[in-house]
Amino acid sequence: MLRAYVKTLRDNAAHARLIWASTTQITVQDKPVEVDPENNPTIAERNVIAARVMQENGIAVDDLYTLMSDKLELAKGDKFHWSPKGVAVQADAVAAMIGDTLWKIAKLADGQGANYDEAKVGTLELPALLTAADGSVIATSKDWTAKRRPEVLELYREHVYGRTPEVSKTKFVVTAIQPAAFGGLATRKLIHVTLPDYPQWQGMDVMLYVPNAAPKPVPVFCGLNFDGNHAASPESDVPLSTRWMRESAVKNIVDHRATEASRGNERHYWQLEMVLKRGHAVATAYYGDLEPDHRDGWKDGLRAVLGKDGANTVWKDGDWGAIGVWSWGLSRMLDYLETESDIDLRKAAVLGHSRLGKTALWSGAQDPRWALVIANNSGEGGGALMRRDFGETTEIITRGYPHWFTPKYKSYAKNAAACPVDQHMLVALMAPRPIYLATAAEDLWSDPRGEFFSGKNAEPVYALFGKSGLGVMEQPAIDQPCGDFIRYHIRAGKHTVSDWDWEQFMTFAERHHAKLSQ
Repeated sequence: MLRAYVKTLRDNAAHARLIWASTTQITVQDKPVEVDPENNPTIAERNVIAARVMQENGIAVDDLYTLMSDKLELAKGDKFHWSPKGVAVQADAVAAMIGDTLWKIAKLADGQGANYDEAKVGTLELPALLTAADGSVIATSKDWTAKRRPEVLELYREHVYGRTPEVSKTKFVVTAIQPAAFGGLATRKLIHVTLPDYPQWQGMDVMLYVPNAAPKPVPVFCGLNFDGNHAASPESDVPLSTRWMRESAVKNIVDHRATEASRGNERHYWQLEMVLKRGHAVATAYYGDLEPDHRDGWKDGLRAVLGKDGANTVWKDGDWGAIGVWSWGLSRMLDYLETESDIDLRKAAVLGHSRLGKTALWSGAQDPRWALVIANNSGEGGGALMRRDFGETTEIITRGYPHWFTPKYKSYAKNAAACPVDQHMLVALMAPRPIYLATAAEDLWSDPRGEFFSGKNAEPVYALFGKSGLGVMEQPAIDQPCGDFIRYHIRAGKHTVSDWDWEQFMTFAERHHAKLSQ
């Protein structure tokens, strides 16, 4: 019936932009802080069904049910209605959703939506990579390492990702060991990471798989996951995450929490058995353990714990955003891996997909212990040049996800040319370590060509170290990887991580591992 309702609206109001608002809770009569145990489950169930239908039809959902879940004291007490303050909270949410929708409509009407025409990209003038702040030319690897690299790193801290605070006394506790994971293929460990000086942080749960048959120590791929360790692994005994998650009917994430039905959602991203059989270890953790991924998620994450004024902290230019927090978590995972005798830290690769690809790049830039850096479909704010007006832009990403970056980055929304850095400089911060930029032909939003040119324009820094880069002048054909210490491919298909991608990543890593013994 709901699908028919949507069809009727679209048939009779073809140009209308639809938004669905979820139904709020039914509370107990005269006990507004308690949900009605008899009727409310039906409301929650129907909201999930409605969300699924809206997703099928590309309709935005204003989730008022979740919004009011921790605000039941604002209910009126007559089971169905809200106090004036409760109504005001919902009205603000509705107004924000409508405002955002109108902004998107206006952008498209003005012809300022995402551009997918190369002819409209224009001529790019990138910031000088090998000219220091004092105007001197960087001509040697020593000059880059001692002078220009620290300058570029500081520019990224001030203008893009923010500065990562110093935090000491990390504690690691192994909470479970399964020596016969995947039928004996690997040993699985679960490690709880905490900060003893900040007990209010709930910590991060790391899942580590080490292949049993491979000669030790083994190389490792390390990255964050989107939906919890239970989603990255198909094994049914991996604990179900209890943290906040993005609502998804498709992934069976209900009321922003994982369910048993959400197990294995990300198994295709991780290809654990394939990677383990090649002799590589894999370490992962849920990025929401560090900071829930929404605009106010920081209030329930590590930034509020470490912030001067807690959840009331006002973030300033140069303060870290969510990408900085997630990147910090990757380095803490590496801290733990240093204690594992079965892991070869000389062969530790950090990798990530999409927003977590941006995170992997920033972690690789900050932490030189990563031997290899792999970013898959990282796009705007990641591997793609920000000055290219193609696909997602700085203006689009800072409006949709301002919490990912330091506040200063938003000032370049309408003037990317004013930013003192561009992403070829981020790629160059990995030098002389190997880096892989992976893109997909149907993922134009992430600007595959822009990522190629980031790698290409980072080559002069790798050349200072005697390392070869992409080795070609033009973007290669689909499914034809190119490059050595800077490697790139554009794969057939969509915005995802495929088994073909993993084959390329492992081959890339193994080739550079072999160079260590030459």
